[in-house]
Amino acid sequence: MALTLTRTPAGARPGPEPRRLAWLAPLLPAVATVLLLALPVPPGDVSRSGKVTPADAASAVLVLTCAVRLARQRRRVLGPAAAIVLGAPLVGCALAAATSPDPGAGLAGFLRYAQVFVLVPAAIVLLLRDRRDFAVVAGSVVALALAQGAVGCRQYATGTGASYTGEDIRAVGTFGPSDVMGMATVVAYGLVIAVGWALAPGPARLRLAALGCAGALAVPLVVSFSRGAWIATAVACAAMTVLAGRRLAVRVLGALAACAVLLVGGVGAGSQLIGERVASITRVTDAPDPSVTDRYALWAAAVSMWRQHPLTGVGLKRFPDERDGHASLALSSGSDTAGAGQVFEREPLLSPHNMYLLALAEQGLVGCALLTGSWAALLTAGTARHLRAAPTAPGLAALGLLVWTCVDFLYADIGGPCTVLTAVLLGLSARWSLLPSNGAAR
Repeated sequence: MALTLTRTPAGARPGPEPRRLAWLAPLLPAVATVLLLALPVPPGDVSRSGKVTPADAASAVLVLTCAVRLARQRRRVLGPAAAIVLGAPLVGCALAAATSPDPGAGLAGFLRYAQVFVLVPAAIVLLLRDRRDFAVVAGSVVALALAQGAVGCRQYATGTGASYTGEDIRAVGTFGPSDVMGMATVVAYGLVIAVGWALAPGPARLRLAALGCAGALAVPLVVSFSRGAWIATAVACAAMTVLAGRRLAVRVLGALAACAVLLVGGVGAGSQLIGERVASITRVTDAPDPSVTDRYALWAAAVSMWRQHPLTGVGLKRFPDERDGHASLALSSGSDTAGAGQVFEREPLLSPHNMYLLALAEQGLVGCALLTGSWAALLTAGTARHLRAAPTAPGLAALGLLVWTCVDFLYADIGGPCTVLTAVLLGLSARWSLLPSNGAAR
């Protein structure tokens, strides 16, 4: 048999393999922004020190990539209503920065808010073209959550985590004890996405794999001892289950209740600590622990700032400077952090740990209304789109992520390395709410 060799002509197009992978290129900045959060975080609060993390740098590349693509295509993707919903928070931030007594802090705060709530979400909305793109970015979040969760479980099992009740057992992943909410946030986001894929109609293997990921991520979430993340995850998963169908909701919620009992009982020596942590949720008014007392004092300080500056607030990034003039004597000097490779430190309390009150204090009623109004519009539009059609995995995941973020912001605010991940996931939620699967503007 003779073997004939042929050469591809000089002007011929490349084979199908490069073209098959070319569609991934626009998504690489978004995926890199997510996966770079797996890198260990150096000691110290990134948000307080002003350092730019690799994930922040990748988010800048993401925004620049989106701008270049829009300039080359020269076409309008977003309609006026979608542009208003995405850009509304920018107006309140600009007003608060312009009226701030500290122009430098106002400009820095404006850039941070623009990055987290406008630029990165808008870039995600404009770069994602269909459900396949959505699945790639969402899958990278699940991969990050599994990696951080594995580190957290190892910390809990070996006693090398952050200090909790005198023991180094609190799972914090690579974020360290100065950002105890970092791993819990990442793991919870991954769990919500996995639950969305497990609940939606689709191939049985994919649903089983998603269910397995959700079960695996539940373990590090539990041993993170983060009450706020527990509550937000429970609310988001319950909302997704109801949106997936009534009959399915009854079966799933019953199975989850049984699994919760087995999970708490299966962690052995830590079950008592977990039970006490769960019980402390109901004791926030009767016998609150010091962290809850501090949080109440910070909330009261934020409300006091807003009362003195009701329309435009005290200025972006001005809460730490104004705190002592508005806080009660019940507020302690800081929180104790130790473990996970870090020596004992006293971390100052620089925010009210409530995103709504932080926006109200620093941006006033105008900025807070525009910020929360944008989220409410996304949630309303996304829910309406979901109810008009059959349940889909991207739809359930997008709504679950938005519900989780809105609930978690009752106990947390922006700050720390994983803030950029919140921006990416707000973009995923906005992508579902504002644009149909074919990419046309709504």
